[in-house]
Amino acid sequence: MSVVADQVTARVSLESHLQEHLSLFRTLSGLAEPTERIAEAIVSALQKGNKLLLCGNGGSAADSQHIAAEFTGRFVKDRKPLAALALSTDSSALTCIANDYSFDEVFSRQVLGLGRPGDCLLAISTSGNSRNVVRAAEAARTIGMRTLGLLGRDGGLLRAICDLAIVVPSTTTARIQEAHIFIGHTLCAMVESRLGLG
Repeated sequence: MSVVADQVTARVSLESHLQEHLSLFRTLSGLAEPTERIAEAIVSALQKGNKLLLCGNGGSAADSQHIAAEFTGRFVKDRKPLAALALSTDSSALTCIANDYSFDEVFSRQVLGLGRPGDCLLAISTSGNSRNVVRAAEAARTIGMRTLGLLGRDGGLLRAICDLAIVVPSTTTARIQEAHIFIGHTLCAMVESRLGLG
């Protein structure tokens, strides 16, 4: 093994990642207010018979699907399903739109086709600059949807487009994603509680 490889092995450990994780998570209480406001926006939409659409790329696509599943399935207790749909799950729609238009449009065209005024879009991006997620938020605004952001770093372009945004204060993608799924779980619990379902 080379000296460089030995140095990398020495620097990266469970403990180093855990300390980085804990350091970030100690700051998350500062995100209580925007988390409450986003939960209230989702509750308001669901109470009116509207739905939650979610989108993101890569790990954020997985988070979109995970959170949507918590809504349509259950989070902790048995209760009625809640209307939520991740836009990354339909491979035929994704590949059709990417092929016929561009990858930048894979979420925006679904938003325009499936979204309705009063629905919410939860746009998930660790950078806040994913072009297809930005385009989805722009499309949502044009049809009267509420745009919600689960972001990282400085919030990127999405911060200004979203009606409400939670911006995780980190520049490390993996740590932002860990915070995003924690916040996603918290949103599920808050929505269930406010709807009297938890």
